[in-house]
Amino acid sequence: MLIKVPIIITSVSILLLVIYGADAAIGGSTGQGFLPFDHKIRGVALGIPSVVLPIIAYFISKGVSSKPLGVLIIISGLLTVVGSVAFLATQTSVTESDKNRMAEFGPVIAVGIFIIALGVIKIKKSFKSRSVS
Repeated sequence: MLIKVPIIITSVSILLLVIYGADAAIGGSTGQGFLPFDHKIRGVALGIPSVVLPIIAYFISKGVSSKPLGVLIIISGLLTVVGSVAFLATQTSVTESDKNRMAEFGPVIAVGIFIIALGVIKIKKSFKSRSVS
């Protein structure tokens, strides 16, 4: 029962990332997707919770081994990194505002890599706890 909450939290993160990605993909160069948000509001409303939730899930489940949670955390981190890289790859012009936007994604990619590392740690700890038992 203790691991259910972190799994739900991480699943919500993945759902937010999928919604964020779909909205950004549909918006394309216009920046207006199916949600009535511009890219800044979308980033705050969907992006920030989607990177904070798996970190919270990892730390509230720190003492509990769970490979499924580790996999979900890795998926969340991968979606963050892949989505950021895909966005940067679609940028064709390099205006000053685009440079600023690209600079914003460096930390997002770093956080995504951090989340992936947390998932890997969670899985490795699951293997260690199984071999000790």
